Amino acid sequence: MEAKTKQPAVTAAKNFIGKYFTHCEGALLAGSVVRGEATSASDLDIVIFDSRYSGSFRESFMEFGWPIEAFVHNFHTYKAFFQQDIERARPSLPRMVTEGIILKDSCSLVGSIKKEAAELLAAGPNPWTEEDLERKRYFLTDALDDFIGSTLREEDLLIANTLAQLTSEFYLRVNGQWVGASKWTVRALRQYDPAFTECFIMAFETFYRDNRKEKVIELVDRVMEPYGGRLFAGFSIGKTEKY
Repeated sequence: MEAKTKQPAVTAAKNFIGKYFTHCEGALLAGSVVRGEATSASDLDIVIFDSRYSGSFRESFMEFGWPIEAFVHNFHTYKAFFQQDIERARPSLPRMVTEGIILKDSCSLVGSIKKEAAELLAAGPNPWTEEDLERKRYFLTDALDDFIGSTLREEDLLIANTLAQLTSEFYLRVNGQWVGASKWTVRALRQYDPAFTECFIMAFETFYRDNRKEKVIELVDRVMEPYGGRLFAGFSIGKTEKY
């Protein structure tokens, strides 16, 4: 891809809509280019509302000098995705809609959908139940015990990855925050608690760089301590009454 062939993001997005989704009722440009975080590898994330389709789908393109991801919905399917994102506490679609630049709104509904998404984000995810908290403590403890007991570097690396995801999820959810995956893990942490995020990064960086586990162990214990600490004995899942 030559740089000279790459159109400005908004121009490319509008041209894309005109070429592939001419009859759609609404469209939004979202993603890193909207947040001012674009890199040379960034794509265009475009959310499309088109009532001609009976279901939602995602499709990838290379057009106008950009890799483009189209997230296509009608005016009913997006609501199911919003609900799924609430249940998993990872608001991918609501975030895209909230931050998105309106490219087209022929039915005057996109503005109200953006408001709906913003209200959903502000409300936060559903809180964990006591059962959820106990289960998450148990699995975080299990991963931590594996990490402490492992003597193989190749296993340590993979267990640490699991610990990073579980620890970030635990810290965010007990504090009523949305979670993230991949690069959004650190973004979600930093948005909520920059100081904790620096401790989180330092702990795992110390392990990856120096093969020292102490900081990671201390971090995980610190996160669980207000909620009862490590959990193993007494935990049960799926048990039924005896006849």
